[in-house]
Amino acid sequence: MSTAKQTRTAPAPTADEPTVLADIAGMLRGMLDEYGLDDIEVTMETRFTEDLELESIDLVTLAGSLEARYGRQVNLAAFVADLELEEIIDLSVGQLVRYVLRCLRAAEEG
Repeated sequence: MSTAKQTRTAPAPTADEPTVLADIAGMLRGMLDEYGLDDIEVTMETRFTEDLELESIDLVTLAGSLEARYGRQVNLAAFVADLELEEIIDLSVGQLVRYVLRCLRAAEEG
């Protein structure tokens, strides 16, 4: 029996768009519930700033949720760091879903 501390990782998720969208939508709904905004529909076209009115601290929370669900290969901070300010402001859930899928597929191949 090993006594080394194991890093908590989620079971290997199914890497398809509807599943990842549902996961991210669930994470966002949990965050939005805290603000009393539980009736907002989250789709691939939903924008984080314009539609959900999320602030940078909310993205930090989302980053933690993504890492807990998918592991460290999904790094929201690294993804956002490669974007221009206008792209960050217009970031959609669909863009994040596609990023997560790329990360998961790269991890499967590597």
